[in-house]
Amino acid sequence: MMEKKLNDYLKIYQLDELFNENVCKAMKLQTYSPGQRLFSQGEKSDRMHLLVDGKLKVSMLTPEGKRLILAFKTPLDIVGDIEYVRNCPLINTVESVMETTVIEIPYSVLKKEMAQHAPWLQFLLDTVTKKFEMKSHTMNFNLLYAVDVRLASYLLSMTPVQPVITSASLIDIADLIGTSYRHLNRVLQQFHQEGWIIKKRGSIEIVNRQALLELAGENIYEKEAF
Repeated sequence: MMEKKLNDYLKIYQLDELFNENVCKAMKLQTYSPGQRLFSQGEKSDRMHLLVDGKLKVSMLTPEGKRLILAFKTPLDIVGDIEYVRNCPLINTVESVMETTVIEIPYSVLKKEMAQHAPWLQFLLDTVTKKFEMKSHTMNFNLLYAVDVRLASYLLSMTPVQPVITSASLIDIADLIGTSYRHLNRVLQQFHQEGWIIKKRGSIEIVNRQALLELAGENIYEKEAF
């Protein structure tokens, strides 16, 4: 059953045309529940993750000790490609937003089987380049756009299926979108008064998604370039 599901994903994204038989045999399908962390910044990685279903949140720890959102990832995307190329510890923290499925491939197999495979090298180059473009875009977004726009974008990205964010720490959210707890609370109260959200202890429910979409405009955290 699991093997069939893996083969289905390979066909859907035409990965069976990119990877040879030995790589496909080494693949493992892994599913993560909402809010589950795949790995943390600074850990050592020995495998690449291909996102084939669901959504991932990517964040980094700043020198000041605050966690900042870089992007939300949707299929098809890769996690661990930069670390594979540079042979370095994981540079970001990655968590599932909803039930998420990835294909895991050991680095050792990729290096042995794909090091001289031109389509694979081009695929890697494209994805790594897009990530650096997105990181620059996100940093500019945090500087140029108001907190209400950033917050609207965050709330939309965090609620792809269910309209409620549970176990929501306002301090964590403030760090992730690059603002203060006090400022975030003021904007949440504003959204609540406008009837866009219902804010309760430990949860935020989206009531008027369209209003948040209009405020956010281009949803930065899920920009296609990433």
